[in-house]
Amino acid sequence: MSVAESVRDLLAPLFQGRELEIYDLTFGGGVLRIIVDKPGGVSLDEVADASKVASRLLDDSDLVPGRYTLEITSPGLERPLRRPEHYARAVGEAVSIKLAPQVEGERRIQGVLTGYDDGGITVEQNGVPLWMPFSEITKARTVFEWGPKPLKKTKNKGSRLVPTSGEPLGKESRLPIDRKDQQ
Repeated sequence: MSVAESVRDLLAPLFQGRELEIYDLTFGGGVLRIIVDKPGGVSLDEVADASKVASRLLDDSDLVPGRYTLEITSPGLERPLRRPEHYARAVGEAVSIKLAPQVEGERRIQGVLTGYDDGGITVEQNGVPLWMPFSEITKARTVFEWGPKPLKKTKNKGSRLVPTSGEPLGKESRLPIDRKDQQ
């Protein structure tokens, strides 16, 4: 059993008791990274609590060899997709997929994840469904779609808009602010 699997087996019941789940867990390069989640997202306090209890339990169990850094975090807005259950949760969401170098054609795919099965996923890109096997996917994540750009705020120091008789507001309807009016 790998270090990551052993740590997952040790911590999963502890986190379930706190209504958290281990979304992902990796160990490499001296870093043990645990991503925790729950419906509705996790708070900073929940991540801090999970970090404290996991650190104590890991120190007592001595499952991780040598020196390592423990990182516990939430999945964030753009979630990594590494396991079949990650893809299952992301159906209907915008995703970004990077394919292996040996794959012919386009290697970076962006679209909507429309399905998955035991062998791979289907992403709709520009109205065209594309199926790709898990073995060809090197990196995948959900893509947070930001809303429209906010309108630029204009600086209008020293004046205010005052409506005139049914006309649209324009330069002619700007009046200087009288500092006495603000008191």
